Amino acid sequence: MAQLARIARRTFLVGAGTLAAGLAVGTYIYQRDPSNPLSKDLPNGAHTLNPYVRIDANGITLITPRADLGQGAYSVQAALIAEELDVAWGQFQVEPGPPSAAYYNGTVMAEAFPIAATADTFMARTGRGAAGVMGKMLGMQITGGSSTVPDAFDRLRVAGAVARQMLLAAAAHQTGVPVSRLRTEGGQVLLPDGKRLPYTALAAAAGMLTPPSDVALKSASEWKLLGKPMQRLDIVAKSTGTATYGIDLRLSGMVYATVRTNPRLGGGIKGVDGKKAAAARGVLKVVPISGGVGVIADNTWRAFQAAHMLEIEWGAAPYPPTTEAMFAQAAASFTDERRNSRQKDEGDVEAALKAADPAQVLQAEYRVPYLAHAPLEPMNAVVQLKDGRLDIWTGTQIPRFVVTGAAAVSGVAEDNIHVHVQVMGGSFGRRLEDDYVRQAVELAKAHPGVPIKMTWTREEDMTHDFPRPLAIARARGLAANGQVQTYDLAIASQSVNASQLGRQGQPAMGPDMAIVAGAWDQPFAIPHYRVTGYRVPEMVPVSSWRSVGASGNGFLHECFLDELIHAAGADPLAERLRLCSHEPSKRVLQAVGELSGWGQPLPKGSGRGMAFTLSFGVPVAEVVEVTATPQGIRIDKAFAVAEVGQVLDPVNLEAQMSGGLLWGLGHAMFGELTYADGVPEQTNLHAYQSLRLYQTPQVVTRALQTIGRIKGIGEPGVPPAAPALANAIFAATGKRIRELPLRKHIDFV
Repeated sequence: MAQLARIARRTFLVGAGTLAAGLAVGTYIYQRDPSNPLSKDLPNGAHTLNPYVRIDANGITLITPRADLGQGAYSVQAALIAEELDVAWGQFQVEPGPPSAAYYNGTVMAEAFPIAATADTFMARTGRGAAGVMGKMLGMQITGGSSTVPDAFDRLRVAGAVARQMLLAAAAHQTGVPVSRLRTEGGQVLLPDGKRLPYTALAAAAGMLTPPSDVALKSASEWKLLGKPMQRLDIVAKSTGTATYGIDLRLSGMVYATVRTNPRLGGGIKGVDGKKAAAARGVLKVVPISGGVGVIADNTWRAFQAAHMLEIEWGAAPYPPTTEAMFAQAAASFTDERRNSRQKDEGDVEAALKAADPAQVLQAEYRVPYLAHAPLEPMNAVVQLKDGRLDIWTGTQIPRFVVTGAAAVSGVAEDNIHVHVQVMGGSFGRRLEDDYVRQAVELAKAHPGVPIKMTWTREEDMTHDFPRPLAIARARGLAANGQVQTYDLAIASQSVNASQLGRQGQPAMGPDMAIVAGAWDQPFAIPHYRVTGYRVPEMVPVSSWRSVGASGNGFLHECFLDELIHAAGADPLAERLRLCSHEPSKRVLQAVGELSGWGQPLPKGSGRGMAFTLSFGVPVAEVVEVTATPQGIRIDKAFAVAEVGQVLDPVNLEAQMSGGLLWGLGHAMFGELTYADGVPEQTNLHAYQSLRLYQTPQVVTRALQTIGRIKGIGEPGVPPAAPALANAIFAATGKRIRELPLRKHIDFV
């Protein structure tokens, strides 16, 4: 345990094997701990024991640097620290902290590496270690990829334990009682005679001590908070409408703004007439910005109204102008020149298909559309440029990238840029971008000295999204002797990495594994099994969307596997179990069968469908039950099982599992972003339909805890939902749907 703590405290020093694999040049940089960002501008009377704990006379503040987008990230991070610090739930405040390399994410980058989650070889472990090294060396302070819990699990517990030991040492020095005779409880040090010393009274002395090199972490059996149902820190405020999001922020002397830029992303602006807007009531200034125009006014509504008065001639789209043309571009990308990856190539697919009777070879083409992020809170930021200092208040998943981008736009040195991360009303990946912040900074340059609150209209938000990319899959396969024998899957899609990193001025190196994520690394021992990714040329700029490439590839991979199983005459669960080569995944499949009553008879016109996807290292199986009514398909029940390693908060885990499943169902049923003349046709939520409450099925979830490594669950519940629903529709109606959204081919009630 001491060794684990030492590793964690040093921020996960890599082993000699990883360094030997070409990383020795950065050994010193990697092993050097980033400075504690809380030490800078520390308020009078406040003391910091490490980057995650600050104590002053008013109480304890825990730093929770991973963004809370509504998924409960602040609560789980606080619980990890509080468990080892030994403070009661709610006996502290939480803050996201400043942008800092100290809050790097050492887990998120591993998903971009071509390493199967099931691989446990020396090279696989070395590769994952290298990803962690890169995360630290680059100071990648990012929230995403269901990485918050696995990245924080050891680090934040060690931070709490180290702070507790320092407080105990301070108490021992003050009282003369050995540390061995002291204990802690509820934010206090307890002396043998019953006297209690609050942490707040010991913080100053503790802050002067050298942190211990070894700390012992509690065993799970000793946990008071972790593993138990917890009320999220934000649940009361969010349930009563009193939570303050970024869009709610009010500052003294604030003015308000909005922008209009070309809805043909990257198309530029040819000309603008802003006379009417400038003369409108309440307008303070009309400001040219990159690719468009901003309006600053005395309130948001007047800024919106004036922006509509702008007469703008936009440039043409630098990509195919229609959805049909974009799909045609994707269809033309199945070529050797555009082949991006082939990480799975087992057996001999070509020989197996060539030797088979052509009539027995099953072939199909599947399609998934562009999807918008569409968070309830549209993009917004408050920016003030005053006396050489730039302050930014916004919701973001990438605070250090925000600083870099703001410096490039404003010319202000990064040390003089202060980002105050706000509570966010959803993201689903949209706040991994900083375009809206850059626009707000441009407005602040044009109108310095006062805070400017820039808010996008819903139309601006929908038409300027960087969507989840569309994709086409071409599949071939063969079933014989009641078994799946051959599976060849080719997927053509845009590169999320190239598009997203390009906007940050960063190169995308190597193949983009997001193109085949949730397909290439599935744990099925099919004798002849191949998955190939093809990179479609840049079209609409795209970005990460909840579960990224796996969000669509779960549908592409699992629906065709279901077709092959049906052609074999096998049971969907039994054949998946027979093929599964990964014991944790096999247990997940078995559990979802038990949970859903798989194999039990259903009424006529009803059907069950199942799907399995391993994404972000988490195996998830889902079953959906539907009934075909005269009015359309009714979804009756849904079941989900995931292997997460360890459950930290059963209440929030259930919420994340059911939420991911329902998110996936709604988009499978209705979600689609289409383009005409280069512009999204869905300009507001009325045109971007999703799952309604009356359509929501009963959801039953179960989490397994049989593996040693803890996992995140915010995204892995999404990919199996669409194929489970499509497969259920086939079971109930005999209709095989190979395109999303499903509503294009069938009605829902």
